[in-house]
Amino acid sequence: MKRFLLVLTSLFLTVSVFANHITGGEVYYVYQGVNSNGDHQYHVTLKLYRDHFSSGAQLDGAAAIAVFATGSGSMVWSNSVTMTKQVRLILGSPGPCINNPPVVDYDVGYYEFDIALPPSIAGYTIAYQRCCRISGINNLSSSSNVGATYTAIIPGNGIVSTGPDNNSAHFIGADTVIVCAGYPFTYSFAAEDLDPTDELSYSFCDAYIGGGQGQGQGPGSAAPNPPAGPTYSFVPYAAPYSGFSPLGGGVTINSSTGLITGIAPLPGIYVVTVCVNEIRNGEIIATQRKDLQIKSGDCDVADANLQLEYIECGGLTLTFQNEAPPNPLINSYYWEFGDPASGVLNTSTDPSPVHPFSAPGEYTIKLVTNRGQECSDSATSTVKVWPGFFPAITSTGVCLINPVQFNDATTTNFGVVDSWRWDFGEPTATNDTSRLQHPSYTYPVVGPKDVRFIVTNSKGCIDTLIQTVNIIDKPPITLAFRDTLICVPDALQLQATGTGTFSWTPLTNIVNPNTGTPTVNPTTTTLYKVQLDDQGCINNDSVLVRVVTFVSLNVRTDTTICLTDSVQLFAVSDGLRYQWTPTADLNDPTLKNPMALPTQPINVYQVVATIGSCSTPGDVTVRTVPYPVVDAGPDQTICFNKPAFLQGTHNGNSHTWSPTSSLLNANTLNPTAFPAKTTEYTLTVHASAGCPKPSSDSITVTVLPKIIPYAGRDTMVIVGQPLQFNAEGGSSYEWFPSTGLNDPFIKNPIGIYAPEIDSVRYTVLVYNEAGCFDSAFIKVTVFKTVPYVFVPTGFTPNGDGLNDLVRPIAVGVKRINTFSIYNRWGQLVFKTTTNGHGWDGRIKGVPQGSNVYVWMVSAVDYLDKPIFLKGTVTLIR
Repeated sequence: MKRFLLVLTSLFLTVSVFANHITGGEVYYVYQGVNSNGDHQYHVTLKLYRDHFSSGAQLDGAAAIAVFATGSGSMVWSNSVTMTKQVRLILGSPGPCINNPPVVDYDVGYYEFDIALPPSIAGYTIAYQRCCRISGINNLSSSSNVGATYTAIIPGNGIVSTGPDNNSAHFIGADTVIVCAGYPFTYSFAAEDLDPTDELSYSFCDAYIGGGQGQGQGPGSAAPNPPAGPTYSFVPYAAPYSGFSPLGGGVTINSSTGLITGIAPLPGIYVVTVCVNEIRNGEIIATQRKDLQIKSGDCDVADANLQLEYIECGGLTLTFQNEAPPNPLINSYYWEFGDPASGVLNTSTDPSPVHPFSAPGEYTIKLVTNRGQECSDSATSTVKVWPGFFPAITSTGVCLINPVQFNDATTTNFGVVDSWRWDFGEPTATNDTSRLQHPSYTYPVVGPKDVRFIVTNSKGCIDTLIQTVNIIDKPPITLAFRDTLICVPDALQLQATGTGTFSWTPLTNIVNPNTGTPTVNPTTTTLYKVQLDDQGCINNDSVLVRVVTFVSLNVRTDTTICLTDSVQLFAVSDGLRYQWTPTADLNDPTLKNPMALPTQPINVYQVVATIGSCSTPGDVTVRTVPYPVVDAGPDQTICFNKPAFLQGTHNGNSHTWSPTSSLLNANTLNPTAFPAKTTEYTLTVHASAGCPKPSSDSITVTVLPKIIPYAGRDTMVIVGQPLQFNAEGGSSYEWFPSTGLNDPFIKNPIGIYAPEIDSVRYTVLVYNEAGCFDSAFIKVTVFKTVPYVFVPTGFTPNGDGLNDLVRPIAVGVKRINTFSIYNRWGQLVFKTTTNGHGWDGRIKGVPQGSNVYVWMVSAVDYLDKPIFLKGTVTLIR
């Protein structure tokens, strides 16, 4: 599979000496021989990393480094080492095939010094400590409060004699690598060792904590001087991460090469520490460490990625897709399925093609993304198609004290079944597993057990089955019945089911006592006991067979009911089956106590109770009498506040009406009802002979709504002026007298009056649809004048009800435009447009004294001619 080169060229820029907040580090050394004092000499380098854009503290201009005796932890040397150089590592442009790559830009500080140490059996530990790491690290808890310790081990001569002559492993993998979340990536932590016979082994390991946030230079300070000695605590990892899984379960490290591979975790920063063991003559003589913070970016890669292997054991058809996350950098897909026999189907340009392989076998598929374009990538994988793999298991036994035998019943059309993994599902045990093909297992406790079975074949097929077995302390016995009745000389077959061997007792009057279905014919009541033995697992149960020589039967006494009522028939009997006749009136003629609905005056019901070949007959007579006949009469509708005359009939001996509160003569068949609202009256009748239950019938008296008649307000007209009436409240109308009216039988007649008429008082009868009526009145006064507005010349507003108001009285006038009253200073004190509406002699609620006021009126007469009048009125107190 071709991969884009994600390890890109770094630009090394020499810069002036600064320090910054560390993001990683390592310590390594080169052996320089023995001096004249017999001490071993080493050139040691501390290498510290910081994110160039970090806002944290600067890299120290000098680093406090110490050497400790391994084992005792005593310090044998310490010093403040000046930074030798600082370089900047910048990741070059990744090109167009990576979208939104993360910024990878480190400042790297080097602190170098020489040291001579005397020979030692246990060796030495070189250490440097600094707080704190950057904040927001995904796989640590409270990372901004967590420091770091970087170490190197100088072996002693206690393990191998050449231990002190050691050159430490030195990590040489690229420090600047693009990692895109969700995409496959590689990151090298490879190291070199100048000692040619040493072997190197790599693993993830826990990062060390170091320093603190205290003041001064003590062990808890930001830059301890000297640093604390071993042993060192581990940093607090945030779940689900750990030192051995710093990037999640999808990322691993090759123990031979130090190459980290896998699917990158979510975007963020992760602390990764790799330990490399130096192995000499088969012994680990030292472990060197590199601690670095890796950025996983929210970026896209035009990547083609497939599973390492595809296996299909159910059929010939598989669905494929690019296993890399979808992204806009991929424009096209080209698939080759390695299946030339499939013809034109051997290639596809679908993003997720479905390919039916032409035959079982192994194929090599290839995916090319952006074929022929700038950001093209490809991937290949093996596809194994071996249909016809059918996992299956069987089991025998469910008893607690006996082993349960499990059997593999898997079949395969290709290859052979070659491995089995059983988990018998016992939660109280840890040894409930097996790799045998046909294992057995004895369960320690009862209950349902979920047995998990994983099976493979030689072609790579694998499947998992889960089957539940219910472990019991004794084999189950299922009985068709536990208590029954027979009649001499009948025989009876007992019915029991279960796994194992049956044995019944007593052995008298029984055939086939060692089966689940023996036949018995006892002459007396007998309790048959059954035992079921399943490979030594035993259960017991019993069946009671009651024996009689005849069927007892007592039927209920004869009875009389009302016609159309139902009645329950009763049989007191030890029978097992019943048959009633005739069947037409019964809900179920085979019930012991059926319901009957008799239809004849005399009804005889017969029953036969049976036990086996024995039976006993019986009968009961049910007589019916009709309910008394009653008729409350037809429903009625009455006018409001009018009576209803009820007319009831019946053939009984007595009767009652209800309710009686609105009835007159309620004890008679013909009461008079005065309901205030619609009411239902019920007539109930009893008969002293025949049906003892009463009969009833109802009549509804509907009360129509009250009529609210309206004829209009009294009014005034002049001779010859048409007057429009407008009555309300009903559906038809009649006016009395008809003097001056054009039609006395409509709601809105027009009246015109001659000079000889002074006034007329009309009565209008207002009817509803049912003919109910009520009346209203209106008085018309006829003036023998021209159209005019009359205004009194004086008024006395003293509250005696006489002449308390001054108001316009208009006759022959269609409307008053305005009626106004002014005081002697010209102030408007009253104004109205309503005929008859007047002034009470008050201004803003204050009574006015005696005085003369001017009034003016503007109006229009009934012929639409204007009227303008004015005058004076005297207020008298």
